[in-house]
Amino acid sequence: MSVTPCSPTIVIVVLVLVSLILWFDVVTALGSASTVAITFGTSTVCGIIAGETTQRIQCYQNGQSIWVFPDISFAQISGGESFFCGLRSGGLTLLCWNTTNPVYSTFMLRRIYFSQNVSLTDLAVGDDQVCAREVDSGLARCWRGGGNGNGGLPFSPPGEGFKFSTITSGKGFSCGILKNSSGVLCWGGNGIASEIQTQFGNLSMLSLVAGESHVCGLTRTGSLVCKGNNETGQLDVPSPSSALEFSGLALGANFTCALRRRNGYAVCWGGGSNRFEEVQQVQFESIVAGLDFVCGLTTGNLSVLCWGPGWSDGNSSASYLPLGTIIPGPCVQSPCACDLYPDSETLCGGSGSICRSCQLQLPIASPSPDSPPLQPPDLPSKPPPPPPPPAVKPLPVIPAPTKSSNKLSLGLMVVGSFGGFAGICAVAYCLWAAPCGCLHNKMANSVQPSTAADAERVAADAEGVAAAADNNVSLPTGLRSCSTRYTSFGGLRYHRTESTSSKYAEKTQHFSLSQLAAATNNFSLENKIGSGSFGTVYKGKLPDGREVAIKRGETSTRMRKFKEKESAFESELALLSRLHHKHLVGLAGFCQENDERLLVYEYMSNGSLRDHLHSKNNVEKNSSILNSWKMRIKIALDAARGIEYLHNYAVPPIIHRDIKSANILLDANWMAKVSDFGLSLMGPESDQEFMSTKAAGTVGYIDPEYYVLNVLTAKSDVYGLGVVLLELLTGKKAVFKNEEDETCPMGVVEYASSRIQAGDLWSILDRRVGQPEIHEAEAVELMAYVAAHCVNLEGNERPSMTDIVANLERALAFVEDSPSSFSNRAISISSD
Repeated sequence: MSVTPCSPTIVIVVLVLVSLILWFDVVTALGSASTVAITFGTSTVCGIIAGETTQRIQCYQNGQSIWVFPDISFAQISGGESFFCGLRSGGLTLLCWNTTNPVYSTFMLRRIYFSQNVSLTDLAVGDDQVCAREVDSGLARCWRGGGNGNGGLPFSPPGEGFKFSTITSGKGFSCGILKNSSGVLCWGGNGIASEIQTQFGNLSMLSLVAGESHVCGLTRTGSLVCKGNNETGQLDVPSPSSALEFSGLALGANFTCALRRRNGYAVCWGGGSNRFEEVQQVQFESIVAGLDFVCGLTTGNLSVLCWGPGWSDGNSSASYLPLGTIIPGPCVQSPCACDLYPDSETLCGGSGSICRSCQLQLPIASPSPDSPPLQPPDLPSKPPPPPPPPAVKPLPVIPAPTKSSNKLSLGLMVVGSFGGFAGICAVAYCLWAAPCGCLHNKMANSVQPSTAADAERVAADAEGVAAAADNNVSLPTGLRSCSTRYTSFGGLRYHRTESTSSKYAEKTQHFSLSQLAAATNNFSLENKIGSGSFGTVYKGKLPDGREVAIKRGETSTRMRKFKEKESAFESELALLSRLHHKHLVGLAGFCQENDERLLVYEYMSNGSLRDHLHSKNNVEKNSSILNSWKMRIKIALDAARGIEYLHNYAVPPIIHRDIKSANILLDANWMAKVSDFGLSLMGPESDQEFMSTKAAGTVGYIDPEYYVLNVLTAKSDVYGLGVVLLELLTGKKAVFKNEEDETCPMGVVEYASSRIQAGDLWSILDRRVGQPEIHEAEAVELMAYVAAHCVNLEGNERPSMTDIVANLERALAFVEDSPSSFSNRAISISSD
């Protein structure tokens, strides 16, 4: 029947179709926004979880359920080839996660976009590009998402003259509907983009959804049309294709699926020999496609059902995913234009409402009794009520380690598991006044930044300087000998030479004992500023005006003590004479005369991190410049970068073995540097194991796995850094008096780790810094998340230093509130 443009019939149809546009906002395909997303290259399916005050993301990959960090509310998600992205509720932050190699049961995070006032919507991820639309202006914004290693690089959108009502992304291209003309405009390096745009011609469109190389949508005259590649019939829309026939669309590599509006059933066409069979008698709220499989959000209980020839189960049979209940649309705070979705407030956990589209409500056909529907798994129709929300959103529960070590478990039965390690601390506490003085092994030498030595070099001197100094253990008498010289196995190498000075004379300055005595007022008590791994540290001033820190080995006539001093001296000299990094304390020179062994360092005028965190004078926020989250995260990142250099760029790699807050020093500009290499070892690659007869380190910081099994890896340094991160978060010492029971000391790991895992981070934060501001909350959460993983019992469950640095960089970017958050630029912190 023909109708004129002014016909009442077409006016009604157009009104119906206009109302349908909101419905299309919550359905998706290869690259459009939804509450369910597929990362097709890794067969990862993600959804935004319902029934919680925070609408966080949960994913399914290779039989494993994975919670996505951070634990904040999201409105839309969309998937590409090897990553997916999420638009935070409110549209001011866009985050993406790489799904190729989950690290410690989560995905690596990248922030693509942040603004304080420009909100985004219509998140559309293609294979490697990410696009979104500015809510107010309609401008398209695009980035590379990182699927091919190009994360953060531009993916050029159309110019500012083009304003869109909606956008979608396919493989290498994106398309949008222009606000003014309702025509289709496509862009991208893929040649299919211009072909699709040409095929749409002058059609006026209401909606648009992209697949790998074709695009479908509803026209303003009510037809469902598809344009682009038609090799397997993916453009051949089944008849009839009236405005009321189909609603949601999902497009893959060579097929198209749609939902029948009258009953919510899915129908697919195209696909060649691998044709999609319809899932019988299952009603869907929305559907989403990977390249060769489809997932749908069921109407019955909002669970995710996937099927198709490329589904990860290896066959085309449909299967439900073990994900929680998924929200059918974003939770919003504003009033709805039409109806609320049923049970909307419960689905949003009381933190918003889900709006239904303003479409006409047509009856939904009931399933035929002759064809029983596919049964979903035992998922609750309503999730259990969530706990009362904290002032700031909590961290996700950190998964327990997936592997176990029988040897470690047996050893920890003796030591007493992790609480038993705190028992070690208790014994240490009782032996506090022992002659060894092991727990008072403070390294408070304050030293000053050099100029040339501050320049960061990625490659260390490749000269094979042998390792030294497997000694000077800072553990209590009765548990470990305070000063026992250990032999080594499995690749540890020792340096022994008759003339240390001649070996390093070309690289470092050789001072005489008289010169250093004059610089320190004959090593007077007034010049004493601390102690190190093998001696006492004095402040000195050289004739040229340089302020330095001078570490003098203990003067002892006992041969064993001399050998220990010699070993630690050689270790630091061997290491620091060849290491140059702005986050490692620089070596100015040395002295070796008779039994005297002295090292001269740059002077760090602001002392140690331990001094500032645990000083009796630091009692309120204004007591120290360190009492800000920005500064504490900055210091954590500085220290992590120094350790990363030791593990990944030193040749051969170096394990510090005594990472603690006393060995993280602060220069005049508050830059943190790692110090005291008296216990450090050089050997094989950093991911290999070292064996020693006894463990070395400091109580409260020593890796429990290393302590029990005497197996040393680079992950032992990671554990020590994790303890330092917990000190920065809580303000507690590594071992401190339990306020509830003053007779029993407690470890900060025991105190904080379980609370972070339980989502109770905010109750343990250092009160001198206070609760994080809104722009600081994500940063503090991320640092806590990193810290909790660093102190896992088993080394293979801890992150690498590269992962730690990357996450702390992101945390600092969050707290700096900068849109260019993923720049690797140097960051300076003022002292105000």
